[in-house]
Amino acid sequence: MIRTYELVYVIRPDATEQHVADLHSQVEQIVGRTHGTLVAKNEAQQAFGGRRKLAYEIGHHKEGIYVLEVINGSGEVVRELDRRLKVTEGLLRHLIVRVDADQIKAERARTKRKAESVRRRLARGLPAERQPGEGPQQDDSDDSNDFDSVEAEA
Repeated sequence: MIRTYELVYVIRPDATEQHVADLHSQVEQIVGRTHGTLVAKNEAQQAFGGRRKLAYEIGHHKEGIYVLEVINGSGEVVRELDRRLKVTEGLLRHLIVRVDADQIKAERARTKRKAESVRRRLARGLPAERQPGEGPQQDDSDDSNDFDSVEAEA
């Protein structure tokens, strides 16, 4: 079964760009050999990754280079990556997390909120979707004063 995983690893702060690229290509080869796909890579220049302060000291290092990669594959991909990353030189920590279940839950919650918003708007005699000029737009909700009236009654 194909699932989505996030691989986060922290490399020593004195590592060169070439070392980071080599480690990425090693991960890419492992994923390819185990019939997985590398969906995204968040390198040092992008929002998540880069040189950051560690929460606690690891082997006398107070900083590390963070890299986030999103992988689609089976459990075999995870087992092989974990096995290989445990013995990789210059790697401080790594973590592999399955995220597809969380994405499904978030999508279900988003759909439920949207349906509830449409139901409330229709009950008030409003169109199902917000119209231009109707006021500030909020994510997947209709009017915020619904909650104010509930709090006032309590």
